[in-house]
Amino acid sequence: MHGRWDPWTGARWNHAKLLLDAYARAVDAPPGKEYSTLPGEVYGHVRDWPQQHVADTVRDDRDSAPYVPKGVVVHDDAPDDDWTDDRRPKTPWADSVIYELHVRGFTKLHPGIPEELRGTYAGLAHPAAVEHLQRLGVTAVELLPVHQFAHEGHLLRRGLHNYWGYNSIGYFAPHAAYAATGTAGQQVGEFKAMVRALHAAGIEVILDVVYNHTAEAGELGPTLSLRGIDNRGYYRLQNDPRRYADYTGCGNTLHVVQPNVLRLITDSLRYWVTEMGVDGFRFDLAAALARSMHDVDMLSPFLAVIAQDPVLRRVKLIAEPWDVGSGGYQVGAFPPLWTEWNDHYRDAVRDFWRGALPDVRDLGYRLSGSSDLYAWGGRRPYASVNFVTAHDGFTLRDLVSYHHKHNAANGEGNRDGTDDNRSWNCGAEGETDDAGVNELRRRQLRNLVTTLLLSTGVPMLVAGDEMGRTQGGNNNAYCQDNEVSWIDWSLLEEPGWRELFELTSRLLRLRHAHPVLRRRAFFSGRAQAADGLRDLAWFTPRGEEMTEQDWYAPASTLGMYLSGRDIPGRDARGAKITDDSFLAILHAGHRPASFLLPGPPWARTYELVVDTSRESQESPPGTAHAGGEVITAAARSVLLLKARTA
Repeated sequence: MHGRWDPWTGARWNHAKLLLDAYARAVDAPPGKEYSTLPGEVYGHVRDWPQQHVADTVRDDRDSAPYVPKGVVVHDDAPDDDWTDDRRPKTPWADSVIYELHVRGFTKLHPGIPEELRGTYAGLAHPAAVEHLQRLGVTAVELLPVHQFAHEGHLLRRGLHNYWGYNSIGYFAPHAAYAATGTAGQQVGEFKAMVRALHAAGIEVILDVVYNHTAEAGELGPTLSLRGIDNRGYYRLQNDPRRYADYTGCGNTLHVVQPNVLRLITDSLRYWVTEMGVDGFRFDLAAALARSMHDVDMLSPFLAVIAQDPVLRRVKLIAEPWDVGSGGYQVGAFPPLWTEWNDHYRDAVRDFWRGALPDVRDLGYRLSGSSDLYAWGGRRPYASVNFVTAHDGFTLRDLVSYHHKHNAANGEGNRDGTDDNRSWNCGAEGETDDAGVNELRRRQLRNLVTTLLLSTGVPMLVAGDEMGRTQGGNNNAYCQDNEVSWIDWSLLEEPGWRELFELTSRLLRLRHAHPVLRRRAFFSGRAQAADGLRDLAWFTPRGEEMTEQDWYAPASTLGMYLSGRDIPGRDARGAKITDDSFLAILHAGHRPASFLLPGPPWARTYELVVDTSRESQESPPGTAHAGGEVITAAARSVLLLKARTA
């Protein structure tokens, strides 16, 4: 690209730099060579200029062509472009269960996948990988970024690589390093085959996408694509146009208000839906995309275009509803087409089970669908994507094993990663031989999983949490492309972790079987009939309905009654939906607690379905209790009982 070099005004054209076409469908970047080094030639400015404070203003005229991967022309009429045999699952939001996974990390150590396919799209499509997803019972995989991405220079200098992939450079190209079949365009067909295999198993494919920034970083970053094409047209610049506005914490922010940028993003999204077969997107730092000039604007061009697009408005849209800029925290504010990662849910559930919740008001909202966040805008309970863990932070096992982060391997002096983990190590920091501590940790894991899968909203699990995956206390493993991040499949054979998987799978089967656990409308809290039975009721351990005063007091025990008598909506045949009713007792206290089971109209008898104080759930089903009977909840446990009114 030829043009003026004048960084003081934001102009950074440099014809000596080979630029990746922003619309390239594939990138020839074999594993180990995809931006594996960032020599000075890759930068538009002289990186080692003596006066570093103005280094970005001095043009580097060396040719970068030998050092950067090349775009590949992919034929649009290839045989794998025929999708007539593909059947998208089209799982309704209310019935969805999301499983966040990393293509490489999920498959790299799987013993049932041939070695040459591990770490690849083909590996994820292999029957051994698909079988695990089906046995578990999830309905969608949410893939950590698979757009072509680059590794940051500071990581390469430390001998590390970007593992998560939140450093995109090619918005149309599947990341070449995840291809087993080749990188000269073959990765496109391999990705499509993976999508077909997952669809055939009834599993949707959601992409985690990073349109808020690119791998070109700030003014001292490399010139790889958009900076050299039109720096001022693609990026938000400060009042001093030499500097970048950074709402992402990654050095730059794409200027989505600009027509060319908005077109690039929407063209990319439509391509992945129509040509690559994906079913939805999770937008990293979505608030940055919703900014108009400076402030977050829910009427912004980006959100308006998505709402009107006949392709995009029909797929799953998930917002990470914040960025790092002023006013960037927007949980509950996105428009009706969108669902959101709900960090209020994460924090409330973590705090309850570690005994740090000052009262139970917030927990009540989170368990019942977060109506305080979503009902006011006409949205539904499934607007809330409920999660306890995500790729960013502790794994579920580490959440109950560590008080503090242990990120020394990242090479940043343990300064990276959040300090607000809301974790509890159960009495010992890290791995221990103490049998009592380990039993408590496994019980806490069962409590957290059970709470998540009984809550109203869309649950999201992180790959490996269902079998006790650990990162050794690293809560920011973005640069750990090794055993720290890869799933250790041998855990499925170990006592304790095998039972955790079976419990998770059992709860998902229960959730799929009972519409009362995946409601499409918020609870009303009003009586459904003359007998006073309500669709949702909350009970104290005394068997009494909670009062306003109870909500504002500290509590370690909470009873949640879900009525299946009259669920809003109709089934596929237009009939009214009815279901069993359930009573869930959540007890976070460190001693056993008595709980008086509510009698009629709530139930005449109760059947025990799940008891997390037990490692195995084989025997509890069938245990009956009468309404009005006092039962004992073991220390730190969840009891789920089916309520019978007749």
